[in-house]
Amino acid sequence: MRGGLTLVLGILVGNVLGFARVAMVAYLLGTHSYADALAVAMGPLDTLNGVLINSIVFAFVPMLTAVQGEERIALFLKLARGFVWVLTGVSATVIATAPWLMKVLAPGLDPAYLPTATNVMRILALSTVASGLGAVHCALLYTQRRFAPTAFYQAAINVFTIAGALALWKVCGVYAFAIGYSAGACAQLAIVWFAARRGLDLSRMPACTVPWREILTKPAFFVMYAAGLGLNITFTRAWATHMGPGMAAALDYCLRGVAVPMSLLVNPISNSLLPEIARLRSLFRLRDALRLIDRTIAITALVAVAGCGFAVLFREPAIRLLFQRGSFTAQSTGLVASAFLTLAPSLIGWSLIEVLSRSLFALDRKWPQVIVCVIPLIVNVMLTVKLGVIRPEYLGMGASIGLISGFLVLFVLAHTSRRRWLKQG
Repeated sequence: MRGGLTLVLGILVGNVLGFARVAMVAYLLGTHSYADALAVAMGPLDTLNGVLINSIVFAFVPMLTAVQGEERIALFLKLARGFVWVLTGVSATVIATAPWLMKVLAPGLDPAYLPTATNVMRILALSTVASGLGAVHCALLYTQRRFAPTAFYQAAINVFTIAGALALWKVCGVYAFAIGYSAGACAQLAIVWFAARRGLDLSRMPACTVPWREILTKPAFFVMYAAGLGLNITFTRAWATHMGPGMAAALDYCLRGVAVPMSLLVNPISNSLLPEIARLRSLFRLRDALRLIDRTIAITALVAVAGCGFAVLFREPAIRLLFQRGSFTAQSTGLVASAFLTLAPSLIGWSLIEVLSRSLFALDRKWPQVIVCVIPLIVNVMLTVKLGVIRPEYLGMGASIGLISGFLVLFVLAHTSRRRWLKQG
């Protein structure tokens, strides 16, 4: 409970600052094509960083929990050394291939703004090393039940993004947001590095016997799951660039209204319960772990449905209050409110599939969610392309229906497999 409350506080602060960051983007860029360029570059990189962070945390928390004392520290140090090279390679690849990535991620973007989007992506790619390496340190802190240093990751990103925009806007323009974002990732790495390594005695570390092959392949299932799920919104954002200037930016403003309640639901629940579920599994109390998952899913569903209904009902006045100033006009408010109508239900499916999937990962059950993670994308592509979505009111329909469908399939698979899991346990 204490860990959950700490994470809730950190996420709440981060999301309040996130609203301030998005409000600043809205004030300076509105739904102009420069806002589209920022959205199509920052959105995928933010998703990539999220994939890496979640994959590393949920792959290595159980592994670190399974060992104690000096063996845990030796494993942690080996993880940190290995992923410095892996993450540097990922970042370098994004920087080198950014022009081609932009053509895939923003096929309908005005060609005059493609160079801007490409350069923004290259600056943001520098944050990938810091975010991923910070996640390795977070994994160690989670096993020690030290949640405070890890809880303010998003807050650090948003503070530095806002500061970068304020300090550099007149000099760098839209690039100021990317510079601030990458600086925030580095700042958070410094925080968790200091917290994780403070007091560690590194003088007599035993050799880590876990092979590199196991270390590097351990997050593979998590990467496939998180990447498959992240492509759902990535496709919707790419499709939005075909619908005219401002639509990709409008989708990103809408995502803030989905991401905030989802973060408050998913992250505290999953991050604080993951070590507990892993502990129950190690004690062969699988039936207790499954009951804990069921209760968590029920609570999440109730809160998600209520939150979705509230958000849809008050979407237009909320958008007007939060964003309508500067370059964000009344026309921008109408555009974002229309797009939010069908994107809001994604909160239900997205939060439920995340909580259930992360719980199953903690039980060392990987295949159901890895198989299911492509269902939201398939449903989204089929519906969006078949209907030829060209109106903002229908932009998020495929994403929402896809996520809800994916959760229902995963829920059925998990429940039909329980008897076999209990026998194996």
